[in-house]
Amino acid sequence: QVALVESGGGLVQAGDSLILSCVVSGSTFSNLNMCWFRQAPGKAREFVAALTWSGSLTNYAASVKGRFSISRDNAKNTVNLQMNSLRPEDTAVYYCAATRSNYYGVIAENYGYWGQGTQVTVSS
Repeated sequence: QVALVESGGGLVQAGDSLILSCVVSGSTFSNLNMCWFRQAPGKAREFVAALTWSGSLTNYAASVKGRFSISRDNAKNTVNLQMNSLRPEDTAVYYCAATRSNYYGVIAENYGYWGQGTQVTVSS
């Protein structure tokens, strides 16, 4: 049973930074491609960022490119999302997800394992 637990969400002001973390258990973490999605109230779940098992390949949504950075520590079974220059439109529940396939794209259904999410609220 693969379990993903996110942490690090909170209430911040526009322009602030925040780091989200996701700890994975129940699987060989270094075999997993990891990603972050987010979902704002009344909106569909949206791809944010992904990276491959080695961390050598990344993929970002246009809306966060240059502001957010995804990274992983295979020794700690953790994937992080560094979020800089936060905007009110970044407000959402952020979800960590994983797949054992080689996929690191934008389609949520291609990730088989999901965390419960962590709330990020950015005030203006």
